[in-house]
Amino acid sequence: MREFESSTAGEAVARVRRHEPSDLEHELVPIAQRQPPRVAAPRDAVPVHPHRTAKVEQAQARKPLPPDREEVAERGPALHAHHACRIGRPEARAAVRADTDPGRDDHDATVREELDMDARAGPKRRLRTGRMDRRLRVVLRAHADRDRYKHVLHAIALLAVVSAAAGCGGGSGGSPTIAVQPARQYRLAGVGLSRTGSRGFTFSFRIVQPDGRALTRFRHGAGPHTGVHVIYVRRDLGEIVHHHPRVTANGSVHDRVVFPAPGPYRVVIDVYPQQVTPQPNFQLFTAVDVPGKYVPKPLPTATATEVVAGYRFTLHGRPRLRAVEPGLLSFTVTRPDGSAARFTPWYGALAHAIFFRAGTLDYFHTHVCAPGASGCTSVLGGATVTGRSSKPGALSVGVLVPVPGTWRLFLQCRTDGRVLTAPFTLRVR
Repeated sequence: MREFESSTAGEAVARVRRHEPSDLEHELVPIAQRQPPRVAAPRDAVPVHPHRTAKVEQAQARKPLPPDREEVAERGPALHAHHACRIGRPEARAAVRADTDPGRDDHDATVREELDMDARAGPKRRLRTGRMDRRLRVVLRAHADRDRYKHVLHAIALLAVVSAAAGCGGGSGGSPTIAVQPARQYRLAGVGLSRTGSRGFTFSFRIVQPDGRALTRFRHGAGPHTGVHVIYVRRDLGEIVHHHPRVTANGSVHDRVVFPAPGPYRVVIDVYPQQVTPQPNFQLFTAVDVPGKYVPKPLPTATATEVVAGYRFTLHGRPRLRAVEPGLLSFTVTRPDGSAARFTPWYGALAHAIFFRAGTLDYFHTHVCAPGASGCTSVLGGATVTGRSSKPGALSVGVLVPVPGTWRLFLQCRTDGRVLTAPFTLRVR
């Protein structure tokens, strides 16, 4: 008997053998069964199972992790702030919570109408606050970054030290950005202006230290940077008076002054205390009003020559000055007969150069000294300048002003027993 390769045929033979006698086995013959036509699938085809659920071939999105127990336990309040102005608004899910109407007032028509109106006002309020807070803001949180917070404090302290050093120049400078704060060192007390005689006045004051005691010790010796300098300048820069008054034993100052014209004056008190500090001097300011009719004068234009009492002051060259940069101006002074003027020391220097800025009345003061003289260098911030006069009639004036603008230079010197003041207008970039 033949063995069948088909498993289906084998099963059929087995079934026949169970119902047929053994002597009829030789009559069994295999019958070829007709197979339905089918299309052969390619090797790389994907098998399809019609009775199974189709599997998603693409990777599914990662499901978020379940919330922590603390997040599940803590529920947000019904009111919370959603912008920088911290204006509370109803939370979106608060409308469906059971405690939305704790008073059970919703059954009343009037109360229900008020609740509906408040619910409708929420979006309008958010729109209004959103317009207000649309611009960018920097929000500082307390100690959000402790290291960065310490760096900010260090930077602020360093900036304060640099600003203080810049305002402590020995050149008697002053500006709106580099100023001596009133509580930093000293203050004025007992300020007063009283009339003395028909034209004279007495200006009185004293300087009080931070401990409340009067300042009585001032620098003395050779050079102009000593004691107390008091300078009166009229608001329109048309008049100036420059004195070095004596200080009494108790620290009081009584300066007798004759003002050349009435009007408002700014008073600059340039103080050189006797102390060993990086700050050689400081300025205190006040104002006085001289009685009389005040007619302000326009600031004169820049010129190269000024004639005062017959003496001719001539500025040479075309000066190009810049703020906080030292520069030198070359002047010659001639007598009425044309000869060179001879200078004699006045308040410790051969010449004084006093600068005031038009409008703001910023102040700077420097000096011209003979060769070899000490104490004539002026300092502003980290820059220095020194004026010199090496021959009769010649002045080399140092310029070191703090800010750009239009400045008025009052060049003062004493020659032939007379104190002369020659004003010049300067442009500083």
